[in-house]
Amino acid sequence: MNGNLASITGLLFDPLFATPFLTGLAFALLLPLLGTYLRLRDEWLAALAFAQTAAAGALLAMLAGLAPLFGGLLAATGVAGLKSAFERRNAATQGAAYALVLVAGWGVSVLLVANLPLAERLGHALFDGQLYFADRQHLIAAWLTLAIAGAALLRLSRTLLLCHLFPDFFRARGRSERRVHLAFDMLVAAVLAMATMSIGVMAAFAMIFVPPLLAWRWAGNWRRALFLATCAGLGGYLLAFVLALVTDQPFGPVLALLFVAAAILSGLAGRVWGAT
Repeated sequence: MNGNLASITGLLFDPLFATPFLTGLAFALLLPLLGTYLRLRDEWLAALAFAQTAAAGALLAMLAGLAPLFGGLLAATGVAGLKSAFERRNAATQGAAYALVLVAGWGVSVLLVANLPLAERLGHALFDGQLYFADRQHLIAAWLTLAIAGAALLRLSRTLLLCHLFPDFFRARGRSERRVHLAFDMLVAAVLAMATMSIGVMAAFAMIFVPPLLAWRWAGNWRRALFLATCAGLGGYLLAFVLALVTDQPFGPVLALLFVAAAILSGLAGRVWGAT
């Protein structure tokens, strides 16, 4: 047992795997926190639309001879800007808009991968979540994203909570809800675009969606929800990274299936112990 643990620890700190591990770790810390605010606003579907659009933008940028990261950021933040046009619509209209963006991004991505040999490798990395191909540039970008987005979220947090929980008071102070929501949407879109380039579309979505889902069931207050979501994201990431490494499987599907299993077990446990 101790030998196996030492072997796994050695792999994590091996120079070949340390860079991918630390790259994903940055997003495992950040995405669950952002997802908790998305769940508070019941806008989790927007996260998947942003991630899928970022993948399509990255592939289109490659077609145009530009850096994929630039295309991903431009596409995701562009959709975040358009989202503000639906800010005052009902939930059904917003949900339909997110779904349409998601379907469009998926369609564009699949067609590009199917018809462009140069896009095939990047497309598989974006969809399969091949974290092990992350290099030093991905590592630097990931931790810069964590530092900048973490600081921005800390600055926005109080305003987002006030805007959601006490909207009348917020408007009475002459503050703009749309401006706050747009700033947060841009932040989420940019982070998801960065994460998609490193860990893939569905892995990024799983990290931003499932840990807050688990925390929402068991947390009794907002601070505990943030803490539990972060712990769930970190725990799921560490386990998925090790399992994918020792079984020689793509990281993204392993992470997604682990989180699905955790959500099912959480639901069953909630029925037994009566968690809300």
